[in-house]
Amino acid sequence: MRTPIIAGNWKMNKTPEQAVALVAELIPLVAGAPCEVVVCPPAACLAAVSAVIKGTNIALGAQNVHWAASGAFTGELSAGMLKACGVTHVIIGHSERRQYFGETDKTVNARALAAINAGLTPIICVGEVREERESGYTDALVTYQAQMALNGFSAEQAARAVIAYEPVWAIGTGLTATDEQANETIGVIRRAVAMKFGEDTAQATRIQYGGSMKASNVKGLMAQPEIDGGLIGGASLVAEEFAQVVNYL
Repeated sequence: MRTPIIAGNWKMNKTPEQAVALVAELIPLVAGAPCEVVVCPPAACLAAVSAVIKGTNIALGAQNVHWAASGAFTGELSAGMLKACGVTHVIIGHSERRQYFGETDKTVNARALAAINAGLTPIICVGEVREERESGYTDALVTYQAQMALNGFSAEQAARAVIAYEPVWAIGTGLTATDEQANETIGVIRRAVAMKFGEDTAQATRIQYGGSMKASNVKGLMAQPEIDGGLIGGASLVAEEFAQVVNYL
């Protein structure tokens, strides 16, 4: 059985003071959660959040990681720096990174390798834009993205990674893939992992849905056999709402 994982991507929201208040409110609300719980605040908030969630069932995630251990990479953070802040998970290849900051499948792979080799759990984002879905390219695209992202991984490392399927057309738009659409595409991603690493690894790899999962639709999505959790955006910024997603049973 795969342990579900629900992660909150706070994006560029919350000051350290606000972040501390949010997790302090969240801690008692998710104490009995039926899944792994991760919060991913901005880098400026990592140390402050780490101190508050220490000893709880909430893990700390970052929103990006660089592939180099150190060097002349202004504005970037290495895996070692993140681990020193208490980070255990890191989002890689989010559609906003791809759209606004030049992230490519090649750099996603480099970042993912750096994360997994450092003992971090990468949450690797894949997904299609609306035009690609309407043109029938969804399956081919997510297969390529998933396999490229895991290039150079061992089977054991791939099983430790998390993949987040985020239909780009459903992020921040209020649109959501139907439960069946999400399950079907996540099944395609799982088959892509199986093609590269074998069925046992594919069955061990957790694959989230990352397209506007919220309290009103989490039960239907989490009831699907292929869906192992969610990468939550806006709903993760309100403790009560995120707790409703996390406590989906």
